[in-house]
Amino acid sequence: MLHSLVPRTGHEPEDWKVKCISIRKRAHSFYKRLAAFEYRYLILELNLMGKNPKGAVIPVLNLKGQYQALQDEIQLAIQKVLSTQSFILGENVAALEEEIAQYCGVAYGVGVASGTDALLLALKAAGVGPGDEVIVPAFSFVATADVVGLLGAVPVFVDIDPASYTIDVSQVKASITPNTRAVIPVHLYGQPANMAELLTICEEHGLTLIGDTAQALGADYHESPVCSFGDFGCISFFPSKNLGAYGDGGMIVVKQKEQADLLKKLRSHGSSVKYCSEIQGWNSRLDEIQAAILRVKLPYLDQWNLIRAEHAAMYNQILGDVDGLIIPKTMSDRTHVFHQYTVRVPNRDAVRAMMLESGIETAVHYPIPLHLQPMYRSLGYRRGDLPVAEKAAEEVLSLPVYPELEDSQIERISLALRAAVESQVEVLLPIEA
Repeated sequence: MLHSLVPRTGHEPEDWKVKCISIRKRAHSFYKRLAAFEYRYLILELNLMGKNPKGAVIPVLNLKGQYQALQDEIQLAIQKVLSTQSFILGENVAALEEEIAQYCGVAYGVGVASGTDALLLALKAAGVGPGDEVIVPAFSFVATADVVGLLGAVPVFVDIDPASYTIDVSQVKASITPNTRAVIPVHLYGQPANMAELLTICEEHGLTLIGDTAQALGADYHESPVCSFGDFGCISFFPSKNLGAYGDGGMIVVKQKEQADLLKKLRSHGSSVKYCSEIQGWNSRLDEIQAAILRVKLPYLDQWNLIRAEHAAMYNQILGDVDGLIIPKTMSDRTHVFHQYTVRVPNRDAVRAMMLESGIETAVHYPIPLHLQPMYRSLGYRRGDLPVAEKAAEEVLSLPVYPELEDSQIERISLALRAAVESQVEVLLPIEA
């Protein structure tokens, strides 16, 4: 529809084409905002009807409102799968693979059983094995590094950029050795890493670049989907994600058919022909029912991400002047889809306890940096080796940010956090003689 706003002949001057692109972008932005407004109005109606009642506690994650808004569509999609009795790699998986690939601006998508498996199979497809090293950020969910060890390779941990919480590019370059095979930047909390510089480094050194996009589906980097950067883009459909299934699920997006064909073998016991395994593989297939649910949800993803960004802007406005509290920063060359709205506070655990006393749940993503996890003790890392990640792990606190939140709830959360942080700042003030 957007392409039909202006007639095309195929022989337009470049400046005319630029104007058309600008018009289409503005129109697309308008429709996203209109859809976001309509969704927020629907949630308000459900609340007024008592289908989504307000309780004393504001949960850090609440998927009930989303289900109530989409209930009829989701139940119909599930019933269609049940009526076909096709549960493994059926038409919904194939269709979702095409739809996600198109959404991410690449040619191919390969559905797998989880976001963790997406990383594992991508590494395997890249040829990573025993003795290899893979550079990963020290501040992430453990799956980012866990998959490296599962292939017999060694994770090499580097620090993060303090503003974006994504991998510190300067440390990546300094950590490359003859054994380095790949780099996995994590687009943490929904904000892309510095992919331009990482691409340059990986090209210079012949390394595979695998984007961990578990938390950032829909985010843009330099006005292009962040999943389109690098050799592999790995997606998680864990229920809490911005696009979440009703169980585990994941996908790998790639540009080359050869990559997609290899990944499809790896997810099915190394087989492209039934009962004939050509290589060592796994059983890691995206479930047909989950794919059907995700296909219902995918058209809503842009508006959900936009609402999350609006919530973040409201939080920033209310909390921006609180002493001792650091609000998230969105870098100028990328968009942030706010899978998490994560602040930094003094005496985090005390603040969190006070928030819970006020009837507000929060979360900590993540309390232990990867290089200090017990499972990596043998690698010899010590406290103080990666100070930015270590400090973040002591201070980060994630607030509710799901699209179904109401403005009044954000105000309540913000005021409670302001009071909690200010009380801790007073405690930490030096006593004057």
